[in-house]
Amino acid sequence: MTDVRQTDDGNGAAVIAKLFRSDQGGHEQVVLCQDRPTGLRAVIAVHSTALGPALGGTRFHAYASDEEAVDDALNLSRGMSYKNALAGLDHGGGKAVLIGDPDAFKTEELLLAYGRFVASLGGRYVTACDVGTYVADMDVVARENRWTTGRSPEHGGAGDSSVLTAFGVFQGMRAAAQARWGEPTLRGRRVGVAGVGKVGHHLVGHLVDDGAEVVVTDVRTDAVARITARHPGVTAVESAEKLVRTPLDVYAPCALGGALDDATVAALTATVVCGAANNQLAHPGVEKDLADRGILYAPDYVVNAGGVIQVADELHGFDFERARAKAAKIHDTTLAIFERARTDGVPPAVAADRLAEQRMADRTPAAEWLRPSLG
Repeated sequence: MTDVRQTDDGNGAAVIAKLFRSDQGGHEQVVLCQDRPTGLRAVIAVHSTALGPALGGTRFHAYASDEEAVDDALNLSRGMSYKNALAGLDHGGGKAVLIGDPDAFKTEELLLAYGRFVASLGGRYVTACDVGTYVADMDVVARENRWTTGRSPEHGGAGDSSVLTAFGVFQGMRAAAQARWGEPTLRGRRVGVAGVGKVGHHLVGHLVDDGAEVVVTDVRTDAVARITARHPGVTAVESAEKLVRTPLDVYAPCALGGALDDATVAALTATVVCGAANNQLAHPGVEKDLADRGILYAPDYVVNAGGVIQVADELHGFDFERARAKAAKIHDTTLAIFERARTDGVPPAVAADRLAEQRMADRTPAAEWLRPSLG
């Protein structure tokens, strides 16, 4: 492990300032990891353990700079604290990023070295899959680190977490439909899904089954072709820019973060936004712009928590129906957030943050949090 003060790229002072003196900070622990024989360079960020061991995935990405990697780890781990709090889990938030192109640098030896670093934290951080890492990778990491989730069923894990991620987003969308139109169904509504990869294609299935009219887009033509072959009634447009201008009731960003920027919000035809992508708000203030336009926004980290619910259940001997039942509560949590937003006179994103911060500050256990009313 490397102390942040020992970095020689000029970013050490900036990292210290960010951790100790900025709104982005507040993390309990940030570890810089290096294993030269394998080429591993990683950042493990533990934002909070107020509710239990920090839980969050491992992202493997070719960052433009080491500082960008640290920024991503800080932002993502903080987001996991809020996500886990509102998912009703007895877990804090953490995240790890591995620096480099996974296609070029990912090896078994590197993953084993990473597993040893996670294990050295003694259970303060529980890892899982994220962008650039997969179930097979977690099987390797688990050989050196028992605090690993997202493993294959053959190795005692839950497998692909995208199934319950999509299910949770659908539950959040049902709640948004109830708040907007008085019924928890998307039947007869036109829903635009931007990104039909691992999560998006499952979401489309739920929407079609519920009677929605679905329009999709994806940068990968094969992903779109898979959807239209499986669901002939689904139509496709060539880009996300085209999709947001298509007459819609609901817009579901399910690809990259930052999808809700100024231009997108100004162009949206939908009156509900609810999708699986992380960090959808491109910058602070977008949540107010959405509210000012009368667009109901279901906070992303609330509705996309099905995946983390699934991997958290793995720690107790995975039971799909138990995890699914907990993911179904995303509907009630989302409704409670809309009600809190209404009574406080704030956008739903602000109300969600307040509820999460309240639970972390009170250290409320899941047994008390998961009650019929979050009031």
